[in-house]
Formats: sequence, C-alpha cells, structure tokens
Amino acid sequence: MWWDEGGEFQMLHKMNPVRVQFVRDKLLEMRREEEDDASINETRVLEDLNVLDVGCGGGLLCESLTRLGANTLGIDASSSNISIASLHASADPILSPSPNGPSTSARKKRGTLQYQHTSVEDLLAQRGPKQFDVRLPNQLRPPRQTGGHLFLSTIARTPLAYLLTIFAAEDVLRMVAPGTHTYSKYINPHELLGFFLKPQSSPIAAVSEAPAQAPARPWIARLYGGHPLRTEAETRGIIYLPWKGEWTLVPRGAPGAATWGEACNYLFWVRRPLE
Repeated sequence: MWWDEGGEFQMLHKMNPVRVQFVRDKLLEMRREEEDDASINETRVLEDLNVLDVGCGGGLLCESLTRLGANTLGIDASSSNISIASLHASADPILSPSPNGPSTSARKKRGTLQYQHTSVEDLLAQRGPKQFDVRLPNQLRPPRQTGGHLFLSTIARTPLAYLLTIFAAEDVLRMVAPGTHTYSKYINPHELLGFFLKPQSSPIAAVSEAPAQAPARPWIARLYGGHPLRTEAETRGIIYLPWKGEWTLVPRGAPGAATWGEACNYLFWVRRPLE
C-alpha cells in the first residue's frame, strides 16, 4: 500500500521530491551561511548527518534521505508501518547491504538506515540524550541538539485546506480513506511561528537522562513584517499542479505567497539556536 505509486499514497509519492528538495536546499543554505564556502557539494550536504524521522510511515522520506548520505532512523507507532518500511528497504542492496553488495565506500556515501517501532518519548528513554542533527516529526517536538534542524510538512487550518484535503480528497474523489485527515489538528504558519517566539526547552527532556540545561530562550528572536529571519525559521507553501501531475515549492517572495501559497500544504523549518 505505502509503495504503490498509483494507490492511496500517490500524492505523498509525488510530494516526496519537493520535501527532499526543501530539506536539502535549507541545509545547504545554512552551511553556506556558516562556512562562507561556495564550493560546498550540493549533492553531499546530508552526508553523515543524523536524521530522525518521527512518524516515518512506509519509509518514503527515510529512503530518499539515506541515499543522499544521511544516517537515518525512522520511527513509527504503527508496527505494520515499520514492517512495510523494513521489508521495502531490505530489497535494496544499498539500503540493506550484503557481502555481495556495493563496496563499503559506496555504501558510506548513501548513509545508513534503521527503523524502530517506538514513540519519540520511549526512544529517548531507551537511548538517553541521543543527538540528531535533523528531525522530521509529525508532531511538534523540538530537537535537543544545539543547532539542530526541525522540519515539518503539514497543512494549514483554513477553509481551502478543508475543501481540498477532506471534502474533495476524502469525500468526493476518494483519493484517500475517509477519516485520514483531522481538520482540528491542522496548524497555521503563524501559530508555529508564535510557538517558537516563546522561550523553548525540549518538552521531551523529562523522559531522558540529560543534564540540566541552560535557561530556555526563544528560537525565533522576532518577526520582521510578520516573517522571521531566514536563518532562524522559514515557511514555504507547496502546491499541486494538476496539469503537470507534480508538486512545487512556492517561490520565495511570490506575490501573496504567504496568503494563497500557505493556505493548504506547506513546509516549515526552524533551528535551535547555537550556544
């Protein structure tokens, strides 16, 4: 089901390249800000980064990031999802190396991939203060890694989003099963920004054995004309182009992008301040 590109998750398959593009482009942008080095290899920006995908489903995003060099851990509360993801990865010698597979150096360039049936709270309770460079959660739980990146792919709580994702996709076209989406759980971009304008400490610290942390501080210092500094956080709308059969990122600075471009599906990035 998860890996049937013409099935229930076909729109997620089509969205996956755009999500990967946003993650890679944002990490590349921040590397260039920090290192002031225009010669950074764009294809290797994820190499050796530790990535946690919370709510990984069948592993669509996990596999893509691993092939780009990330050391990826996908976790999900559904044991069937983990079974599907593990089974699919096992069919790829790059993702599930064997003695007769590619060389060690070739595998290293594509990172490592693991799956675990667990919640993020239980993961930290088991492993202690595990550090991840990048987190891709399906719920708002900031990373504990100083300078760590948090990416979200979510839906705004607007009439347009209800019309497209529930009324059209579920009730009329039956592209996904009725009940797949819950409108009350949608979240608007300004609500995410407001959350990170407040002093933040990790809400999962209580279940880990981490040492006492410094007093919490906002991850976003302030907004400028309703927008954060691009080095602190960013929201980008993604829209589906039916005449092309693909998703695309709304260009930065497009007229009205914050209104129409983020009125349904959008991506969000924020970074824990460097200390």
